[in-house]
Amino acid sequence: MLPFWIALQFLSSLPVRLPGMPEPEQLGRSLLFYPLVGLLFGGLLWLLDALLGGSPPLLHAALLLSAWVLLSGGLHLDGLADSADAWLGGFGDRERTLLIMKDPRSGPIAVITLVLVLLLKFTALLALIEQGQSLALLIVPVLGRGALLALFLTTPYVRAGGLGQALADHLPRRAGWQVLLGAALGCVWLAGWLGVLALLVAAAAFIGVRRMMVNRLGGCTGDTAGALLELLEVAVLVGVVLG
Repeated sequence: MLPFWIALQFLSSLPVRLPGMPEPEQLGRSLLFYPLVGLLFGGLLWLLDALLGGSPPLLHAALLLSAWVLLSGGLHLDGLADSADAWLGGFGDRERTLLIMKDPRSGPIAVITLVLVLLLKFTALLALIEQGQSLALLIVPVLGRGALLALFLTTPYVRAGGLGQALADHLPRRAGWQVLLGAALGCVWLAGWLGVLALLVAAAAFIGVRRMMVNRLGGCTGDTAGALLELLEVAVLVGVVLG
């Protein structure tokens, strides 16, 4: 179960402590548990949604969004901010884009992007509450973290060394595809046609964002992986509301 604890420690702010430094093979296998971490997040959000039943909708949505952000420690939002700055400031140049992503400072484009994404997420959650579509809370985190597994299965990692390279090099690819298929079927089983719609929107968002990464960078980085997760989750939430 060590790969699961590695995945949970990396993807969440939950107080998980590992017994020591993981081996590269264990890091690679931890990717297989990303959808399971997403299901855990979804279950916690679904439970919080049930506990907040009857509260004012605006407050209800704000508390759900706050819990969603706190569960991941803002990790993926940080990647989104870095990617937004780099995409504009890189002027289409690969090396300049990669260099800007390494800068820990956030510019105005990063701030604007975060505000827009969180605003869309908040309003989509508010609409889901009003529509009684609580099952979306279970499947969207699964799809978001499953997208990270799909990204490492299909896309080169362009920064040599570090955690991301170890993940990419030691991911069991056949098992990875099996986990993805199981996660997709599980979403459909849990949510029916809502799950099918969510899968279609997630696939479209994944293809679009991945194509941008490949065209600009020739692959992905940790920051662009975080950006993918955030953009995909927002796209699925909005798609479910409008669908």
